[in-house]
Amino acid sequence: MKLDPKHLAQLSVIVEAGSFQTAADRLGLTQPGLSRNMRSLEQRLGSSLFQRDGRRSVPNALGLRLARSGLAIRLAEEQAGTVAGQITRGSVGELRIGAPPIVAGKFLTNALSKFIAQNPDCSVELRTGLVHELRSMLVRGQVEVVLGPKSLADSTDALTFETLIDDRVGILCRAGHPLAKRKRILPADLEAQVWLAHSRGSLLRQQTEAAMIASGVVTVQIGCETDSIRSVLDIVAETDLITSMPKATTSPYLEDRLRFLPFDNPQFERPLGIIRRQNAQENQAEDRFFKMLRATLEAVRNPLPTGAR
Repeated sequence: MKLDPKHLAQLSVIVEAGSFQTAADRLGLTQPGLSRNMRSLEQRLGSSLFQRDGRRSVPNALGLRLARSGLAIRLAEEQAGTVAGQITRGSVGELRIGAPPIVAGKFLTNALSKFIAQNPDCSVELRTGLVHELRSMLVRGQVEVVLGPKSLADSTDALTFETLIDDRVGILCRAGHPLAKRKRILPADLEAQVWLAHSRGSLLRQQTEAAMIASGVVTVQIGCETDSIRSVLDIVAETDLITSMPKATTSPYLEDRLRFLPFDNPQFERPLGIIRRQNAQENQAEDRFFKMLRATLEAVRNPLPTGAR
């Protein structure tokens, strides 16, 4: 049996108000109109909802039972209205984002922590993976947006790219490494070192190898290989191994124990940005998060003078 939820909601108001007239006033209806709705509900049920008590109509057991269902309908409507208003303001919704491990580190989680604190009703999902894994997640709809390198946005997959920063690759070593004292690094210096290499399937390794070849580095001696970014940073900080890492997203981890060498190559260019499907629907939560992230990056690039703060 299908009942009109509007009539059930009105029944709950009658029970709360204690009279048809008071309920009609709350609902913005006439008393005769509200009475007709209740008679229509009773006809649908094939049973009465009220009993007479003098001049008053008092809800019977069935009326009280259905009034509780009507109250649940009203509460659901009120909650839906509240959520709709919050979504319009971008304070709720879903943020499903993917990123390479280094990007998903402090660079992204610091911003996500701030976003979650400001948007406690928003559902946030962060997934990590290598470039090909992230592309697959995005194409399949497992994530709605990826924060990653431009090379991930393959046009054949109908993906769009919006640049945030140039997360340029650099050569990383421990702060006390002999090369850290040099003002200039030559290809021969890099050939003489033992490297910590990233996993063979990673874009970062491919980009590093291309840059070394373009720089004239003939051979690279690999002493360790890992797909763990955390291990890369810890091992390099405690040994004389050198490695390559994106500068912007690695900078939060440098502290006083790690340092980038003064060595560059055009192949180290690594635009980092927002990658979406071309047919992606507008998402208020995503827009709100990336607006906050852009503001954070701009503040880092252009800090205010001490006296202006």
